[in-house]
Amino acid sequence: MNGALLLIYAAAFIISAVLTVATEKRLLPRLSLIAKQPIYTEGPSWHSTKSGTPTMGGLAPLIGCVTALSFCAIVLSLTGYAVNATELAVTLIFLLANSAIGFFDDFTKLKRKINAGLTPLQKLILQTVACSLYLTARAILLGDDTTVNTVFADINLGLFYYPLALLLLLGIINCANLTDGVDGIASCVALAIGTAGFYLSAHTFPSAAISSCVLIGSSLGFLFFNIHPAKVFMGDTGSLFFGALAVSVAFSVKQPFIILLVGGVYVIEGASVILQVLHFKRTGKRIFIMAPLHHHLEKKNFSENKICIIAMITTLVLSLFSLFIFKI
Repeated sequence: MNGALLLIYAAAFIISAVLTVATEKRLLPRLSLIAKQPIYTEGPSWHSTKSGTPTMGGLAPLIGCVTALSFCAIVLSLTGYAVNATELAVTLIFLLANSAIGFFDDFTKLKRKINAGLTPLQKLILQTVACSLYLTARAILLGDDTTVNTVFADINLGLFYYPLALLLLLGIINCANLTDGVDGIASCVALAIGTAGFYLSAHTFPSAAISSCVLIGSSLGFLFFNIHPAKVFMGDTGSLFFGALAVSVAFSVKQPFIILLVGGVYVIEGASVILQVLHFKRTGKRIFIMAPLHHHLEKKNFSENKICIIAMITTLVLSLFSLFIFKI
């Protein structure tokens, strides 16, 4: 790792972390007046005490990330890393698109004063457009390969790569949204994914390493306000953004499907909901006391902070395991 890149990585982390904290401090009084979270009525009963907690706090890490990524893209373009600068620009537009979808969802919830924003179909259509454009941009501007490199074999998916990649993007982003259900968990998982992503990319993939540093900085900065008891919730504005940034790191290390392990907590949370629904429809019984899994753990008397620690450790363990399957 050369010294210039090391300085850029440090700048990405510092800018995103400092701006997230500074912006959230300025936003919080305003959000407390105009953006009070309606609590999901079918969630755990004790979550009713969180009613009125300001939401849309994800605007702060978004601002921190946009600034850091823009700065790093400009520096890379001026120092002979034009391809990496282009990749950061593609990532940045993808993040903004997902955050915009989340923002409109949050805004709709606040306007209606219930925990129901855009319909699932509306969100899915918008996300499909955003993800399809992202894949197209990567194919045209970055020449993404359709081969999955594992330690067992290199598998060229050909045209099947694109529908699978689209499903991967949609799945991870929406599972990241499902994961945001207890104080601090979404930020903690994002922090762990960023740490793993930096380890995987620092020596070989500068744009992925920068995205990872930004993910670490913004999630850490937001945790100051979101750890239990949360002063602010990120809302879909933040959870869709963090999910998009996490999965974009996997694409930037040229191993998109590695996110299934590195982002394994997202997968587990999403799978717990799917299994719960399918099993209940078939048998009339529940596998979990409540889904997603973090609510089941709450019902088992796990504290919110303990659930966050479990999620972080699980993410790091699964990330280590991914090294035995994927070639980086």
